[in-house]
Amino acid sequence: MSNILFVVSGSDHWTLKDGTKHPTGYWAEELVVPFRTFTDSGHEVSIATPGGVQPTVDAGSLAAEVNGGQERADELEAEIGRIAQLAQPLRLEDVDLDAYDAVFYPGGHGPMEDLSSDEASAHLLTSTLASGKPLGIVCHAPAALLATEDTEGGSPFAGYRLTSFTNTEEEQAGLADGAPWLLQDRLVALGADFQEGEAWAPHLVTDRNLYTGQNPASSGPLAQEMLAALR
Repeated sequence: MSNILFVVSGSDHWTLKDGTKHPTGYWAEELVVPFRTFTDSGHEVSIATPGGVQPTVDAGSLAAEVNGGQERADELEAEIGRIAQLAQPLRLEDVDLDAYDAVFYPGGHGPMEDLSSDEASAHLLTSTLASGKPLGIVCHAPAALLATEDTEGGSPFAGYRLTSFTNTEEEQAGLADGAPWLLQDRLVALGADFQEGEAWAPHLVTDRNLYTGQNPASSGPLAQEMLAALR
């Protein structure tokens, strides 16, 4: 069986362009569903955060209205409580890629705050891409790719086909006007070949060993795609 590393934001807020701090963290579905998918298939999952801080779940991701009802929201919250790795995550700065067979980044607005400029994450992303190991990134987590930009504006991810949470979805979620920048715009500026799917519907893009998903609904299918690659 494989060892899979989850890289999770350690931020509990996203700083908007007016300086206010929007409460956030990781998005529950995007962590829980892939975690369950991998572990139910017999794989081991480790979790790392910047500095090894205990990550915060975005309270909004546990609301009944985004989970199809209170029952599923309660199930997600209960599953989070059973993931022991969340209580004592590894320090991202100490991670050795050689110990893992795949890397996965769940989203939420947290990565927009910390992983978008995190050097340890940038090194891991670049190394994983070069290694050929499956690299899965979903929703807002592709913000972490922005940290791979060098001083001349280049990135190893330039030219790759990928997706992320779109401008349309950010607008419909009501946060686009307050955002200091929009993820889709920044990924295009980085040189990515951005592939936009229908808002809120599952949408996956695979290019070589890079697996990306557009939104929360894409996280489960994305994990299944990575499972197939690990077989």
